[in-house]
Amino acid sequence: MIDLSEFESISPYTDAEAAEALSKLAEFPLLSRVSQQFFPEESPEFLKNLLKSIKTIDDFQVLVMSKFVRWVLEHTARNFSYDGISNIDPSKRFLALSNHRDIILDPAIFQLVLYNNGIPMTEIAVGDNLITNKTIEYLIRSNRMIKVVRGITARELYLSSQLLSRYIRLNITEQRSSIWLAQRQGRTKNGYDVTEQGLLKMLDMSGTGDFQKNYEELNIIPLSISYEYEPCDILKARELVISRKHKYVKAEGEDFNSIMVGIMSHKGNIHLNIGKPITAEEIAEAAQCDKNDRYQKIRHAVDLRVIEGYKLWKNNYIAYDIANHSYRYSDMYDRADLDQFVAYMESQLDTVEPEINREDLRRIFLDIYANPVVTKELLAKEIATGNILL
Repeated sequence: MIDLSEFESISPYTDAEAAEALSKLAEFPLLSRVSQQFFPEESPEFLKNLLKSIKTIDDFQVLVMSKFVRWVLEHTARNFSYDGISNIDPSKRFLALSNHRDIILDPAIFQLVLYNNGIPMTEIAVGDNLITNKTIEYLIRSNRMIKVVRGITARELYLSSQLLSRYIRLNITEQRSSIWLAQRQGRTKNGYDVTEQGLLKMLDMSGTGDFQKNYEELNIIPLSISYEYEPCDILKARELVISRKHKYVKAEGEDFNSIMVGIMSHKGNIHLNIGKPITAEEIAEAAQCDKNDRYQKIRHAVDLRVIEGYKLWKNNYIAYDIANHSYRYSDMYDRADLDQFVAYMESQLDTVEPEINREDLRRIFLDIYANPVVTKELLAKEIATGNILL
């Protein structure tokens, strides 16, 4: 039995803790409305009774969360596809490093894919800024979610990073649980999927061997999720416009609102790519570099897989051509597609307060969709020339 007592402040609930938390969650005043939304064929008391009967986290994820994710895909997506499942060895635990476009759905969709393929689901690292009340804490910590502490001093951050690093490594090396971790802190808001170097340094903090051993034993598998309609696109654009003038301060309940918008909004097509694990050869090559350069090598290996696995939709090509006043990708869409996207964009812009500059907002909105095309172009150039451009 592995001693996890030192990680009590960040680890998910145990089965017993989850059962107690879910029993309390069952008394949530609006639960009957939630039950009718996601389980319309059942009585309004269905979810309440189900939560009170659950004794394990596995039961909660199978009986409730998998059905919830299926509902979201059936009602807010046109089509969901995935590939690369053969890149996961079911007998080995791994660290999934994923691009991050939606707070909840990115890891939730991956869990459903794992479950449907008979692969153990992962624990999920989530910022503690999302835990705004006990109801949310009961929900997410019963969902195998690891608490990542944010908004603390440099000294506290160092100690917190050490703890998180040890927890991730212990779970994977002891074959206890795989981990889902976003490649950067917070969602990608500008369309560029780039791994934060600080995150890779954090992962290395707990290593007891040399650089190569430390990274090999994490078994890193990059993930890339692509939404035809970016969740919270206009909210992301608004935040970036405001951030250009002064520090952006989130309003009370803003993260929860983003969660709900991401869940309920129309997403069109969704694709999940599961990349090939980072190889021993790539890690060995990185180990030959000095200091920060070795982390850059790992970062590039992850980023290239994420970008390669990202699926471009018509919206991406349309936004690129509009933003660049070009017809470069006009063969990828027709006039009806163009008109539909422009109408969608303008309707989204109209939801933002009028004092925010419309041209700045429109440009950033377009970039959210256009920049994945840019990174794909850079990747193609790198493959052709062998030069690192990203």
